[in-house]
Amino acid sequence: MPKALNVIKDEHRSLGAILHGFLYLVDEIRAGRMQADFKLLHAMLYYLENFPEKLHHPKEDAFLHRYMRLRSPQAAAILAVVEEEHRQSHAQSEAMLAALTNYEKNGDAARDAFLDAVSHYAEFQWRHIEREEDEVLPLAVAILTAADWSAIDEAFSAHQDPFTSYEHIKEFRHLFREIVRLAPPPVGVGPAPAE
Repeated sequence: MPKALNVIKDEHRSLGAILHGFLYLVDEIRAGRMQADFKLLHAMLYYLENFPEKLHHPKEDAFLHRYMRLRSPQAAAILAVVEEEHRQSHAQSEAMLAALTNYEKNGDAARDAFLDAVSHYAEFQWRHIEREEDEVLPLAVAILTAADWSAIDEAFSAHQDPFTSYEHIKEFRHLFREIVRLAPPPVGVGPAPAE
């Protein structure tokens, strides 16, 4: 299997872990079992907003998608959808940030709008990841040559381990650890919510 595919899938799993944790916290807040920890929520949102935009999507768009377009005109339609989702992802994360800021400022009156924004964002991201893994990656395997994969793998080799490379990676590694430290079980190792 090409190395780039493993990198993409590993990054999807990292994003998925944060999404699962975010949704868990949202469900707990919605059910009244937990109070909002705004520092933790901001950290999770920052990760979700920046990790895909700075590390994940640019490599997909610039390398994997470019080679796919060169090999098959049929790839253009699905790649147009996926790249539009990359653009929408940023707008949705900005909407979540605005909703979180409003919740922090205005309390329970703004709570549900934030919780709904997180749920909407997570549903959008799950559909996006599923589309990439079920449609884009199998198509790439079918149409790309060994030479294509060699060039793509070389481009992706800079981030074989999504927590040890790239100029921004130290920030994300620290942030990921901070999220795990702050989040209560089962999301992280932080203190359990007061009962």
